[in-house]
Amino acid sequence: MMNAEEKWQGLPYYPISQFYKARFGERVRKISVSVAETCPNREGLRGMKTCNFCDAWGSAAHPDKSGLEVREQILAVRDLMRRLYSAKKYLVYFQAYTTTYAKVAELRKQFETAFAFTDVIGAVVGTRPDCISDALLELWDEYAKKHFVSVELGVQSFSDQQLTWMRRGHSAERSRQAIRRIREATSVDLGIHLMFGLPGETDDDIIEAARECNSLPIDNVKIHNLHVLRNTPLADDYSAGLFSPVDKETYFRRCQIFLQHLNPQIAVHRLAALSNKPGELIAPDWTAYKMKTYQEFLGFMRESKAYQGQLWEQNI
Repeated sequence: MMNAEEKWQGLPYYPISQFYKARFGERVRKISVSVAETCPNREGLRGMKTCNFCDAWGSAAHPDKSGLEVREQILAVRDLMRRLYSAKKYLVYFQAYTTTYAKVAELRKQFETAFAFTDVIGAVVGTRPDCISDALLELWDEYAKKHFVSVELGVQSFSDQQLTWMRRGHSAERSRQAIRRIREATSVDLGIHLMFGLPGETDDDIIEAARECNSLPIDNVKIHNLHVLRNTPLADDYSAGLFSPVDKETYFRRCQIFLQHLNPQIAVHRLAALSNKPGELIAPDWTAYKMKTYQEFLGFMRESKAYQGQLWEQNI
């Protein structure tokens, strides 16, 4: 019988790269583009405030290109990917802020621009659980019938207490409803984002998050550690001694617990946050070292002989 690491390309978890390779026949690269300029929180809708962890760029991967048209952004990043990785196939990732907080006609135009490139084989859309409309679902499903379309929801937590602390402006139940609604109305690939390292977080919270994932119709999950960026409300809390990020070992242990309880058929994106903009990260320091941190986490899991789904059957 194949062990976990043989099953997942030498890794103790199911990496999204393996899903992409099985789907497209080769490795693909993501081209992150910025098209949205704001989100409900920044607009102050329903009395909402900016999420306490969100900086002025709204998670844009290439803020220096955010002022360019979508086509120019794709060309610039694609050329970089070709030079660095000899990449041949791409997914366009509409990432920053809330991509779906715009008119559907504009989103259609952006999709058409992306899919006009013959080497763009799919689109990934980042959005929030409270920015879903019937017109948007129809658009996603229309394109999902012709291309690969993936939707990533910024759930962040299934704890209403934590969501309130983050100032997300939506509830855990709103996330569950959005996930089910998308699954019922479309054929998109569906994933969620979760944050670990929140104040008062316990191992039981992490296990419950995995169980929530297992009970919902999702295809993949992306995990971030809560880190402190400059010019954010969280940075003010950090300076005032009101928030401290978890240490690396605690974060590793909680990620491991999550993966052990996670359905092994749910693909996993990244396992930690990364700040792409120089001078932006305040804490923790270890977040700045992407590959070093990743390799250390793999060593942590291997030393424990842990792997994704190890405790999953106990949840059935």
